[in-house]
Amino acid sequence: MKAVITVTGKDTVGIIADISALCARHGANIMEITQSVLSEYFAMIMLADIDGLDVPFAAFAEELADMGKKRGLDARAMHEDIFNTMHHV
Repeated sequence: MKAVITVTGKDTVGIIADISALCARHGANIMEITQSVLSEYFAMIMLADIDGLDVPFAAFAEELADMGKKRGLDARAMHEDIFNTMHHV
C-alpha cells in the first residue's frame, strides 16, 4: 500500500530531513519525492510505501500533521487510492 504525503508552507532548513526521519522512524519507505521552492514558499509531494508502518496509518498521518503545525507547515498523508479517487476526473 502507498501513501501520498504533501507538505507546503514557508521554506526553512530541514523540512525534508524531518519528514524523512518521521517516515524512517515508523517504517514508511520513500519511493519518490519532488519538491520546489518558489520565492520563500516550499512545496513537496512524496510517494511512500506504507506496508511496513509500525503504527496505524491514522496515527502516522496525525503525527505528520502535528509535526507540520509545529513548523508552520501544512503536512498531510493520504492513502494513494483515496488520493487517486479524489483527483480523478
